[in-house]
Amino acid sequence: MRTGSMLRAGLAALIAALPLGPAAAQDFYANKTITIIVSTGPGGTYDAIARLLARHMPRYLPGTPSMIVQNMPGAGNVLATNYMFNIAPKDGTAIATVNNAIPLNQVLDGRGVRYDTRRFNWLGSPGAYTTVLMVRKDAGVHSFKAVTEHEVTVGGTGAGSSNIIIPTAMNNVLGTKLKIVLGYHDVAELYVAVDRGEIQGFTTSYTGALIDRHDWFAEKKVDILAQVGARRDAGLPDIPLITELAPSEEKRKILELISSPNALGQPFFAPPDVPRDRVALLRSAYAKTMKDAGFVAEMQKLHIDIDVVSAEEVTRIVRETIEQPPDIIAKAKAAMGTQ
Repeated sequence: MRTGSMLRAGLAALIAALPLGPAAAQDFYANKTITIIVSTGPGGTYDAIARLLARHMPRYLPGTPSMIVQNMPGAGNVLATNYMFNIAPKDGTAIATVNNAIPLNQVLDGRGVRYDTRRFNWLGSPGAYTTVLMVRKDAGVHSFKAVTEHEVTVGGTGAGSSNIIIPTAMNNVLGTKLKIVLGYHDVAELYVAVDRGEIQGFTTSYTGALIDRHDWFAEKKVDILAQVGARRDAGLPDIPLITELAPSEEKRKILELISSPNALGQPFFAPPDVPRDRVALLRSAYAKTMKDAGFVAEMQKLHIDIDVVSAEEVTRIVRETIEQPPDIIAKAKAAMGTQ
């Protein structure tokens, strides 16, 4: 009897030591709160989509956890990214959306980077993204060529942001005269700075600009001089892509790398080391939310089209960005002045 008791005790200890299975993952989210970290301030596309996700995604997770949004702007989106990599809980109760230039910043700049985007558990993206160079009409530059001839003051939020990476690349590769003013906290401050005349423009999401400053377009207060993306936005058929403006094949390849974040759109992810079964639940819930009729309808009200980029595709794009051939990265770094 004593031997049998010892065997049963040993077996029980062995079972207790085994990894928790799918059933445990199914139970995990009951009575939990999931925090969505947003690397920008309130307002704008990143914040708007995160808040829609917080309303619709919980019902696709077992236990129907609550979801809240926490804005964490700073250091050009690097602050929130470092937080997610190093500090955020690794149990599936924290997810994030950060500027899509963060993987590119990892290889081109690296200042303040304490993360490796390849280790994040990517959940997916609502779709690709178009960035535009937007300038006040009274700046007197109404074409891209004019920006190569006249200085234009543009604002930026920090090294990890596309509103720094893109103008810098345009200056060094395409010969534009964009004077970049740093120190703005988030995109909302950039809009205010343009309104006040502190700066003449900046690069930003085309969709976000339509949401946040629809009056600028309705009243023709701004000109869009160039766009960044895989293809011309349907709403901007006559505005050139920066890759189309490249004077040589080598410079086109550099600008293609600079443009790579746009294929990510607005990606969401969980930190490294989250249990795989919980990552699977988060990815499944995210994918179902992208097809949810209520979510889609609210996205349409914001003039945001959904053309889902899957978790697998986002992961591939991130890896390809980080693992570019060394010669292309070196040339891009030289073009960015970070060599």
